[in-house]
Amino acid sequence: MQQKSQTPTYLRDMDFPEGKKIILFDGVCNLCNAAVQRIIQRDRQDVFLMAPLQGPTARELTRERGIDTEQVDSIILIDPGVAYYIKSDAALEIARDLKGYRWLPFLTGWIPRAVRDWVYDLVARNRYGWFGKRQDCMLPTPEIKEKFLD
Repeated sequence: MQQKSQTPTYLRDMDFPEGKKIILFDGVCNLCNAAVQRIIQRDRQDVFLMAPLQGPTARELTRERGIDTEQVDSIILIDPGVAYYIKSDAALEIARDLKGYRWLPFLTGWIPRAVRDWVYDLVARNRYGWFGKRQDCMLPTPEIKEKFLD
């Protein structure tokens, strides 16, 4: 008897709705939660789904891709079946799909990744001290619950 895959069906790339991208974020970081709220407000084409890095969906998606969440612990963008992006690349890729922010990749994309990621890492390292930290992951309101995977 053949054993079924241990990967839950909803995590397989082929099962994600076409055209959707997944943002994995630090669910206890106030800065990250504010960014997620802004993304939801600006996601006029309904492109993004969200999952906190502390949840089972993010654990499975990062494991499948070999992403070390000890090294990248603030934002990851997954475009199922295409690629994943981390740090400043993730932020710029997200901006491409947001009303009012599409200009950002053109303005800052020419800056070398090493410089962009240095600034990104500086903010990421200090985000709890500068912006605070929650005890638990954000609970989505009923109006935006369908945007979250867990």
